[in-house]
Amino acid sequence: MSDLHNLSVKALATLLQTKEVSAVEVATRFLARMGGNPHNAFLDIDSEVTLAQAQASDAKLADGTAGPLEGVPVAHKDVFVTQDFATTAGSKILSGYRSPFDATVVQRLRTAGMVTLGKLNCDEFAMGSANENSAYGPVQNPWDTARVPGGSSGGSAAAVAAGLAPAATGTDTGGSIRQPASFCGITGIKPTYGRASRYGMIAYASSLDQAGPMARSAEDCALLLSAMCGADLDRDSTSLDMPSEDFSASLNSSIEGLRIGIPKEFFGEGLAADVRAAVDNALREYEKLGAKLVPISLPRTELSIPVYYIIAPAEASSNLSRFDGVKFGHRAKDYTDLVDMYKKTRAEGFGNEVKRRIMTGAYVLSHGYYDAYYLQAQKIRRMIADDFQNAFKECDLIAGPVAPSVAWKFGENANDPVADYLADIFTLPASLAGLPGMSVPAGFGAGNMPVGLQLIGNCFKEAQLLNAAHRLQQATDFHLRKPQGI
Repeated sequence: MSDLHNLSVKALATLLQTKEVSAVEVATRFLARMGGNPHNAFLDIDSEVTLAQAQASDAKLADGTAGPLEGVPVAHKDVFVTQDFATTAGSKILSGYRSPFDATVVQRLRTAGMVTLGKLNCDEFAMGSANENSAYGPVQNPWDTARVPGGSSGGSAAAVAAGLAPAATGTDTGGSIRQPASFCGITGIKPTYGRASRYGMIAYASSLDQAGPMARSAEDCALLLSAMCGADLDRDSTSLDMPSEDFSASLNSSIEGLRIGIPKEFFGEGLAADVRAAVDNALREYEKLGAKLVPISLPRTELSIPVYYIIAPAEASSNLSRFDGVKFGHRAKDYTDLVDMYKKTRAEGFGNEVKRRIMTGAYVLSHGYYDAYYLQAQKIRRMIADDFQNAFKECDLIAGPVAPSVAWKFGENANDPVADYLADIFTLPASLAGLPGMSVPAGFGAGNMPVGLQLIGNCFKEAQLLNAAHRLQQATDFHLRKPQGI
């Protein structure tokens, strides 16, 4: 079948279960499309490993021991450690590193039967909003190769949008699943903090990082999220003691009477007119489906940027201290003593954005500044979480734009990192509050570039979010549209 790369996860799983195609046939098709590494989406590909996994899936499909997603390909963001593929987190300091174990998310998707296609490019240590910070070059947006795919999970979003993988894993610290999903016209969801294990996920900001799936549709994301989530108490101290859940069970439920909160702070002067038009059209579709739009306020939305860029760098400065050239990864060749080796290794191995955030984090945690910056940021973080809980007294979920604009062109913000930071203003609040959020294709803006609608739910309301997203996708075809030539 020549169009295997255009099929959904659900469609591929059905074809494989009914033995209309083999896992090897599917894997071979995607490996052929990955040849030459279009859009610089992948950092490591090993066809022998992929085909061996596909052969194992065919054996399970033949003997009746197949998992629910047996033989369906997936690619992993390069911050999830893997035994069979190198893991670099997009950084020179981990060049060539191979983990002795798989991350829990990777392991669970393999248990469900998924076949690994390779590791995906990302901003170094997941720090960025454009995927321009990878040590291995930027990823190109399949809709316009002169534009960024979003970050930090830009490789994941580009791979799905370009038909290089039917699904991918991503991580979301401040919007790094939702924003690239929006920029590349696919669907992505960040679950409630602690729903998916962080074991084996290279840490950026431990109190914010969360894994999630990226695919074309909400239905596909529901299938992957069901496999990914579940308690991992022995290995991840931040894991929630909650059983796995079938997030696809209520996808087709009616949303008649659903109260959708519209925060006024998400629709101010900074929102581009083309993005607003697409979001407004999507909201009108919800009204046609019987949902009710409710005006709400999230008054501390603007404060989410300074709060995030104090807390996240502070945690990063601690987490990245382990990369010193002693036990693994890059080590400077010429040094005089241990301290000199530390300095030169980290200077050579880390990129500018990572160094910027490490220095910022060390500063706000230093004596004399901890109370003034870090402690105050944590207090405001609690207030932001309280704002959401007050809003959820009036609505069931919250909707608005994912980003203030469509994807920008490479280099536009090269000399202004703050401009990249400001692009996260609508995604940061939910991350700081630990809430589930997702991006759903909602139309197109300037330059025929995709626009995403953001849906935010209360804690553990992933099924409700996916239901709302699925019903919108049944009424529209934006998630089915593909870049030219795909």
